[in-house]
Amino acid sequence: MTHVLLPVSGLSRRADVVEVIGAALEMKAAGVGHRTIADRLGRAATTVRGWLRRFASRAGLVVGVFTSHLVALADDPSLVLPAPATSAFADAVAAVIACGIAVRSRFSMATAPIWRAASAVSRGVLLAPGWPSPTR
Repeated sequence: MTHVLLPVSGLSRRADVVEVIGAALEMKAAGVGHRTIADRLGRAATTVRGWLRRFASRAGLVVGVFTSHLVALADDPSLVLPAPATSAFADAVAAVIACGIAVRSRFSMATAPIWRAASAVSRGVLLAPGWPSPTR
């Protein structure tokens, strides 16, 4: 068996850095379509559509994982829990961003990129098959 260590700027099985993928997820949560996102990011529409579909397929589980980390990291979780968004996808993106903000605050890393924190929390497998499992 071979193990590979990924920097927090990457995600397993993805060629693009996590900030690019995160930007795509944020745009989708704001209601932008995959073709427009692809144009804005200079990526293939099929690549962006794949990211969005994978994330959407597990949005509820992502909310659970990132909200639990948020609660563990925040001094007062009631102040930072995101309000319900317009869709499950947007709820998941909001949970990831809130968790990233909590990581920044907890570890005094005011300039740490939010989506790198998401990569670290997911151990680099945010868009990998089978993550998160319902039992995690």
